[in-house]
Amino acid sequence: MAAPAPRLDTRLDGACLVVALGGRWTTRAIAGEDAALAALEPDGAKQARIELGEIDEMDTTGAWLVYRAARELKRRGVVVDLSGGDQEHLDLIATVAAHDVPCPGPPPPVNPLVTLLLRLGRATVEVLAEARDLVNFLGHTTVVLLRSLARPRSIRLTSLVSHMEQAGLNALPIVGLMSFLIGMVLAYQGADQLTRFGAQIFTVNLVGYGVLREMGILLTAILVAGRSGSAFTAQIGTMKVNEEIDAMRTIGLDPMEVLVIPRVLALMLTLPLLTFYADMLGLLGGAVIAFVELDISFLQFARQLSSGVTPWSFWIGIIKAPVFAFIIAMVGCFEGLMVSRSAESVGRRTTAAVVEAIFLVIVLDALASILFSNLGI
Repeated sequence: MAAPAPRLDTRLDGACLVVALGGRWTTRAIAGEDAALAALEPDGAKQARIELGEIDEMDTTGAWLVYRAARELKRRGVVVDLSGGDQEHLDLIATVAAHDVPCPGPPPPVNPLVTLLLRLGRATVEVLAEARDLVNFLGHTTVVLLRSLARPRSIRLTSLVSHMEQAGLNALPIVGLMSFLIGMVLAYQGADQLTRFGAQIFTVNLVGYGVLREMGILLTAILVAGRSGSAFTAQIGTMKVNEEIDAMRTIGLDPMEVLVIPRVLALMLTLPLLTFYADMLGLLGGAVIAFVELDISFLQFARQLSSGVTPWSFWIGIIKAPVFAFIIAMVGCFEGLMVSRSAESVGRRTTAAVVEAIFLVIVLDALASILFSNLGI
């Protein structure tokens, strides 16, 4: 036979409020008594006695309602006593009372300026910590790279060739198209301005200096950072998530030699070649616009280029390429190794790798331009 429905009776016994509970105080049965028990008033009584002797069944929800009623009466200055009832029910109410943790209130108001400074300070600390770790990784990569070059047999040629194909050969279409269009834009804009002064022929000089010294290597490095640098981070980061790097260390393989050095060498070998390829297509794009807009033949373009642009303009771009390649590959591998064991971290670190690599490439290119200008090159 099922236990009877819950009952709630209140009466005043002199100066004492008596609350008699009975029946089944379980989750499914006490929905109707919740509001009545919550609205319990002491009616001027200074004492209250909650009688539990007629309760047939009680679970955690029922124990919570009884405890809540006693707690509210105590807050109003009423002395509450629990009487009768099974020891099991009393123990359950005591357990509920022991785990009653008050909800935290709303946070105190904070000055927006203080919040801004706090976020700025945290971001600064994070950036400095990232820079410190990156410098440490730079030193580690340099040491392992020099050690590998001293022992060429330790370099994994299969991995090296594979990464050269992915980072170099497969990038030819996009690098070529971009460089050709950049050369056309430089020639068109230069011709539009120089025509006003009757100096159309110097459009060739503008294209030559712009493409060979700066635009060819800079835009190629940015494309490679977005294409190959992000790929390095995603590949190594996925291996980190899948615990493959931990497995490498377990069997005695150094992830720096297996994963980092082949990628660094591959990019250092391919980026100068990509830069040369980008330079040639950039000049070709400029020559096409010079022929169409200024009626300068390809032969005239080549003659003006050879007389107006020094070989150093070409070699400056080529010299920058291995340095930029090292930075891009190092940042990509560093961010990949910094991935935590979550897919979200892979995406976040991949984005960080692209941003950091492009930022460092632009900063180094600016410093190199200032240096070569002061040296008169």
